[in-house]
Amino acid sequence: MIVHLNHLQRGQAAGAGGLVSVLFDLLEEGRADPRLLPHLRVHVDWIQYRQNFREAVTVRRAIDTRGDPLALAEVAVDLRQVRPETLREDLARALSAATAEGDETGRHVPLEEFVPLRQSLIWRFNRLFWQHLAAWEEVSGRGFEQALPGSRSDANHPVAVADSVADFWTLLRDLDKRGQLPPEIFILEIGVGTGTRAALWLDRFRELDVERGTGFYPRLRFLLGDYSTPILDRAGAAVRDHPEVSFIAMDALNPIKTLAFLRYKILHIHLTNVYDNLPHDEIVRRDGRFYLVEARAYLPDADRIAAALGFPPGELAQIAGKLLDIGPDYFGDRRRGVVWWREVWSGLRLEERLVALADLAEAPLPGGVDAVALEEMLRGAPDDIRFHLSSGAAESFVNTLPLLHPRGYLQVQDIFVTQMEEYRQGFRGPGKLDGSVVNWVNGPLLREVGTRAGYDVHFAPFRYREGSRTSILYTTQRD
Repeated sequence: MIVHLNHLQRGQAAGAGGLVSVLFDLLEEGRADPRLLPHLRVHVDWIQYRQNFREAVTVRRAIDTRGDPLALAEVAVDLRQVRPETLREDLARALSAATAEGDETGRHVPLEEFVPLRQSLIWRFNRLFWQHLAAWEEVSGRGFEQALPGSRSDANHPVAVADSVADFWTLLRDLDKRGQLPPEIFILEIGVGTGTRAALWLDRFRELDVERGTGFYPRLRFLLGDYSTPILDRAGAAVRDHPEVSFIAMDALNPIKTLAFLRYKILHIHLTNVYDNLPHDEIVRRDGRFYLVEARAYLPDADRIAAALGFPPGELAQIAGKLLDIGPDYFGDRRRGVVWWREVWSGLRLEERLVALADLAEAPLPGGVDAVALEEMLRGAPDDIRFHLSSGAAESFVNTLPLLHPRGYLQVQDIFVTQMEEYRQGFRGPGKLDGSVVNWVNGPLLREVGTRAGYDVHFAPFRYREGSRTSILYTTQRD
């Protein structure tokens, strides 16, 4: 048995020590199958998201591609959720369930079958949130940005916005001096939020343009892109003083599909907290072998949820499907539908299993990524590691780069893992952020994707807010 301490959270030494003590007591009492112990991994986490998809103690078992059990098993413990009075019982149950013959079915109501994480219905819930944001906010009584750390988005920091404007103006001045500045200056922002950043950026750019008499502002063509029509409508009110703004309904996974007419024309593309909200898969490497993480969503407290909402527990999966297909109006009373939706989302958890891969080529690789890129990324990475195959982010990245002007650049503010070693230093998602999914993004993977597309990818800390976990990805075209 190997115990992995996957967090560096201060003040948790007593909890970790108590966990190890209870675990060894159970082993001495023979509460675990001796055949299991050589293949058992115990992962101790401290999950920073108050809402997440994990119970305090969970089990992950490994299978081959036929579904037959393999020896590897993992018990995962979240110290943030652990209760001392139930820890012994929870660990004993987990050790029993970790055997090939163990079984946790009956403890919860599944809402789907096991699928690769990217295909889980948590992403349908995520899309539902952005499509019906106004209804969710009305019932919750707060705007979605209030759920962010500090109750605000780093995208809207005025000094960061002013620096972004200054950098872009410097590029325009250089192009103008060389006689290379296009007649129309295209800028694209993907994932517009409340529109506050766009308004701040445009206000500052107009001020700077007037101060320096460069005449760039009238040539500006500022595009705001998002797949959520309600979000675009809200952003429209924020930038109403800037008639040069256009609104485009588009999928962040494939911007080039909508904007093919602007190929090689956009001088600056900006995203904030978009990549961390896109579907992803996860890969595990144990003892030199790779596994794909599969998951299925379930409700662990289904009887209580069903009783509170007036439905038989056996109908919860069907009703959840109707909610995802139709939206909260399915219930006749929209407010009642949102209340039901919020209750289910709060209780939703993910059961995971590890499916062995013959090699990395069997992983569900996104466009722009191949097994060679993954192998290059893993050079020097820890031998035992679980990491994101940031499929949605990689797909969006690859489908955005062709829009850039030869002197243009992409800038992304998000929560990035910038070195593979960081996956051994804390939980990296997925977590819940009010009604949506939040997840760290694999920066080394995007670096490899960028290299193959002809761009260097760099990361800089977000220095504008103390304690911010945001990093800034920016591209430079390779010579």
